[in-house]
Amino acid sequence: MQPSHIAPVTELAVVVPARDEAALLPACLDALEVALGCLRHERPEVRATTTVVLDRCTDASARVVAERPWVDVVEIDAGCVGVARAVGISAATRLHEGHPPTDPRRVWVASTDADSVVPSHWLTRQLGFADEGVDAVVGTVDPDEHDLGTTLLSRWRSQHPAVEDHPHVHGANLGVRLSAYLAVGGFPPVRVHEDALLVDALRRAGHPTQATHHLPVRTSGRVHGRTPAGFAAYLRGLAADLSPGTPTAVPDA
Repeated sequence: MQPSHIAPVTELAVVVPARDEAALLPACLDALEVALGCLRHERPEVRATTTVVLDRCTDASARVVAERPWVDVVEIDAGCVGVARAVGISAATRLHEGHPPTDPRRVWVASTDADSVVPSHWLTRQLGFADEGVDAVVGTVDPDEHDLGTTLLSRWRSQHPAVEDHPHVHGANLGVRLSAYLAVGGFPPVRVHEDALLVDALRRAGHPTQATHHLPVRTSGRVHGRTPAGFAAYLRGLAADLSPGTPTAVPDA
């Protein structure tokens, strides 16, 4: 049963930053389309939109998105994932503005990445937590085995067990109530750790959060990324630990 002080979610905005992800973006959007279908079936009262932020893209990402008329597009030239996520949320929530404006307590923002694939229950499960009074859902990710191989994937899983109240934060699997997001100033304009900084701000401000493994997202396990200290660099460090002497300062692609 929903706590009496929590307004039920009636609007949902999915936001996906992308930077030259034409190869992986189709699978991301296909999975989101399935998740949105499940949402329409289970929560028909919730109006949902999907916004992809093309940040400094030079590949065919724009063409991929153009083939999906249900996706809204924003193009920027920031080269910064913190800016991209924030711009995406601003653009997406404007699509939900009504007369009178929608109560931000009733708007839920779901964040993932263009190189990631969400499960079919990703949105409905987040809204289930929201119904219980949670202001942010912090999910887990599982790198693609085809990218990592079984040995490195096993090492990853040993350090990231699938448990409730886990300590990890991933922008590829994150949901937040818009009122809470706005109250702490949103995503900071940084190139890395914008997700962790947002969640830390929410927790310090007393907003209830739920770290859960019940809606895992499969994400790219590449070890060459676009941010020197990002997720790919972390995976590269794990690989180096398995192979002593392997340099970790590999230039990012």
